[in-house]
Amino acid sequence: MNLAMRAAAAVGSVLGAVLTPPSGPAAMPAEFVDAASVVEGLVVDMRYFGIDNFVGRRIDGYEQPLCVLTHQAAAALARVQRELAARDLGLKVFDCYRPTRAVGHFVRWARDIADTKRKGEYYPDIDKRDLFQLGYIAERSRHSRGSTVDLTLVRRVGAATVDLDMGTPFDFFSPKSWPSDRSVSAEAQANRALLAAAMRRSGFRSYDKEWWHFTLDNEPFPDSYFDFPLR
Repeated sequence: MNLAMRAAAAVGSVLGAVLTPPSGPAAMPAEFVDAASVVEGLVVDMRYFGIDNFVGRRIDGYEQPLCVLTHQAAAALARVQRELAARDLGLKVFDCYRPTRAVGHFVRWARDIADTKRKGEYYPDIDKRDLFQLGYIAERSRHSRGSTVDLTLVRRVGAATVDLDMGTPFDFFSPKSWPSDRSVSAEAQANRALLAAAMRRSGFRSYDKEWWHFTLDNEPFPDSYFDFPLR
């Protein structure tokens, strides 16, 4: 093999390593559970399984619309749900465990500056090139550890549910989505505070840039990032 062929082979090897999806166990580990089987009445609206998200397409690793969490996180979420039920309220989840391959999909999307088809809905006032710096996109996600959840409050009206006003939609990349923001209505501020207080009482902590994002304080896998697909 001459020098040019060796160089081509080396480049091909590097590209193959970059483009090959991350490997991981094909099945859900025993330490995880479908949260809907533990949290009675949980409303599941997994946004990354469909196209109603900031990327505009199904995200890698979301083969089924499942809210998967560690047993500990699911049990804590069930406590929140029981508390809210006394007020005819409940929880709707948008994202739970997130495979690391999904995080990689987000990173590739964020680096493709030309793809801005959902900008008007999700980040109208932010230059896409600043999403990493501003903390809206990260190369590692707490979600991949299995004890972080994105959710909102719903009110139960008979057999139906109605989302409470939170001031901004889920995944709206803006300071208006910060829990501390005071530009949203008083009703939205109160609903955000209600959600945060209920989650905190069951052992979750919030994220200061997203009103919907909570992580279990004593998460069982604080240093592990999983990649099994949701199926």
